[in-house]
Amino acid sequence: MFITLEGIEGCGKSTQAERLYRALKSRAIPVIFTREPGGTRIGEEIRKILLATSNRELSPAAEFLLMEADRAQHVAEVIKPALKKGMWVVCDRFFDATVAYQGYGRGVDLALVERLNHFSSQGIVPDKTFLLDCPVEIGLSRAMERNRIWKKEGEGRFEDEDVAFHQKVRQGYLELAKSAPGRFVVLDATRGEEELEEQIFQHIAPLVKR
Repeated sequence: MFITLEGIEGCGKSTQAERLYRALKSRAIPVIFTREPGGTRIGEEIRKILLATSNRELSPAAEFLLMEADRAQHVAEVIKPALKKGMWVVCDRFFDATVAYQGYGRGVDLALVERLNHFSSQGIVPDKTFLLDCPVEIGLSRAMERNRIWKKEGEGRFEDEDVAFHQKVRQGYLELAKSAPGRFVVLDATRGEEELEEQIFQHIAPLVKR
């Protein structure tokens, strides 16, 4: 079972992904937690390039291709082998993020994004995707506070984009959810962490029983 969590900066998806991972593990379900960009040794190096505020000159095309390179390595090294073993995979972001950020946000051709997403993911599609949706201003405020607390100011290249960019990303996510209602579950990310965790597991519980 392949579960992904998506959303704009500061929506709380990383927290919920980790909570879901712990909930599944506590029920003796074989599960791994991973993330994009990152998830592999090579991917973590790519992540540093993508998130560093010092790399402001990174072009949309280069950013897009780095995301796809990260995913290709991630799928080959982590996700596909885990799924083949019958494990659950909980992933913080996957190819929907590339559609939202590089497609809608940066303006990379959506047909090209779709083709390279399919190529880099080897055709693997999440079984369920939770979109944690919230107003851009709330998400950015949370993200900047998070970076300040965890001293990640040097990793805020996306947070530093203007509000218009993040509005496009949010709209992209909502369009994706409309296009695949059977896979997406849209949740109000302004709700408390415990309430969101409970809502997510309500959707996961039938899959666990099955």
